[in-house]
Amino acid sequence: MPGAMAGFFMNEPDGILADKARKWVHFAEEDLRLAEHALRLASGCPYRLIAYHAQQCAEKYIKAFLVFCDIDFPYTHNIRKLIQLCGDDIFQELQDSDALTPFAVTTRYPGLDDEVSKSEALFAISLAKKVRRHIARILSDKGLSIRESDQAP
Repeated sequence: MPGAMAGFFMNEPDGILADKARKWVHFAEEDLRLAEHALRLASGCPYRLIAYHAQQCAEKYIKAFLVFCDIDFPYTHNIRKLIQLCGDDIFQELQDSDALTPFAVTTRYPGLDDEVSKSEALFAISLAKKVRRHIARILSDKGLSIRESDQAP
């Protein structure tokens, strides 16, 4: 009976949205892995790039959530704008992650860049990991299983 089978899959996440969200997670994990790896450089550690990749990790995790929930979002690197689209619960928990927003642009272009200290880079990574934990938990609660290959080792 076709109707009975259709109801069986109603609670399953949309496969296309799930796959797209997993791709966003994979890219986010690459940014985080690169940021953490750069911290191990013996000299000339590029703290501004570490902060940039931490920002990118957080941004992509938020976009993974938005994609999975089929919420349209503008082309922006503004963390506050993106988390506002996620809803009140996520916004309240992650509003301090807006501190990452300046690292999306000012760290990439000469003349706009401010020095980024080691402590700022470490703080950026900690914020990115906070976003990662929170969004990954919510995605899991919504039925999106994130494969180990999607996340950094």
